[in-house]
Amino acid sequence: MNDWQGKVAVITGAASGFGLEASRIAARAGMKIVMADVQADALELSAHDVASLGAEVLPFRLDVSKAAEVEALAAATRDRFSAPHFVFNNAGVGAGGLVWEHSAADWDWVLGVNLLGVAHGVRVFTPMMLAAAAADPAYRGHIVNTASMAGLLTPPNMGVYNVSKAAVVSMTETLYHDLSLVSTQVRAHLLCPYFVPTGIHLSERNRPGGATEPVTRSQQIASAMSEKAVTSGKVTAAQTAQLVFDAMVADRFYVYTHPQALGGVRTRMEDQVMQRNPTDPFHERPEIGQRLRAQLARGG
Repeated sequence: MNDWQGKVAVITGAASGFGLEASRIAARAGMKIVMADVQADALELSAHDVASLGAEVLPFRLDVSKAAEVEALAAATRDRFSAPHFVFNNAGVGAGGLVWEHSAADWDWVLGVNLLGVAHGVRVFTPMMLAAAAADPAYRGHIVNTASMAGLLTPPNMGVYNVSKAAVVSMTETLYHDLSLVSTQVRAHLLCPYFVPTGIHLSERNRPGGATEPVTRSQQIASAMSEKAVTSGKVTAAQTAQLVFDAMVADRFYVYTHPQALGGVRTRMEDQVMQRNPTDPFHERPEIGQRLRAQLARGG
């Protein structure tokens, strides 16, 4: 689909990063936009910014980890506009550290937002879109889920985040196949960004109840490494959002911001197929692995 005029977009994580930039593109294309985010103040400002581009905008504050709130989002979308043509399940948070040092609260929070948030979006919006497709042969819909290259590469010291994003990869690939069984009018797409300057390294600001548990050495290191990598990224959030729209137009499932990173994905797949032990993720940059091991050793 390349005619977005008058169509409806639902975008989570819309107050910043990919979500905000996708909202801006949607506005310039003439779409009606439901902008959803957990940050009420930031959402209000972002919705005003997008509306200034001439779009009709419905801001909706929600926590995507809460099933009832996503259901309310779907109801509000239907009541204000209609079934959406573009659903961007994009809200996400980041957390790192050695995998055994993640607390139960860490798992609940990260999986709640990154995995269940996407699952709820798929669960409530897909039936709406399929119903719209059944009623109108001209209808076309796209569901885009944000995963990460971390879900394909499983880098060390990022366990809970890796798990959440790997699950989104699996869910979205399954969604693609499941949709192909029942419709040619609704399509699925998977966004796997690498290091792009967004606010994900500041995710703790949105953690329910704040950070109340002691932070381990590995978590401190992961936070510092994430901030450095994210803030130094050369591909912008705006460019990433445009890649999403380009993929929908081209009916391309996989959306990569850094295709040069796919060599590591290939190595991981070869490890699995050849039944060899996982390749050292730092084999091309051993100094990084040595520095990380030294930092962790000092922490011990």
